[in-house]
Amino acid sequence: MTFDRMLERVRYDGVYPTRERAEEAVRAVLAALGRRLIGDERVALAACLPVEAALVFTAEIPEIRPITCGAFVEDLAARTGGTTATARWDSRTVLTAVARLAGRDLTTRVLHQLPCGYAPLFGRDGLVSAA
Repeated sequence: MTFDRMLERVRYDGVYPTRERAEEAVRAVLAALGRRLIGDERVALAACLPVEAALVFTAEIPEIRPITCGAFVEDLAARTGGTTATARWDSRTVLTAVARLAGRDLTTRVLHQLPCGYAPLFGRDGLVSAA
């Protein structure tokens, strides 16, 4: 998938008014996720993304301290100057698109690396990761 197609998919799924708004969401959420993942899952996920998206994702230095899903959303809201509701919407829209690109197995591995609670952001049912 190209970056343009990814943006159009996110724009459609997230009902964003413009391509630019969809791109802002993609860049912010991928940067936030890039601060959370390490190791093989980080490398494999970057390989699944369009080049432009992978560069945003891998430009971030992972933080050692894991954070809850709620803290992830709050941090995203603070960094973007938005509300937590908007940050949650952006996260779910973008990470669901990322999960489609990554496939079920890699998405499950990513969720195992994150604290419980992230599954709904990746379009998965339930309040816990696929443990």
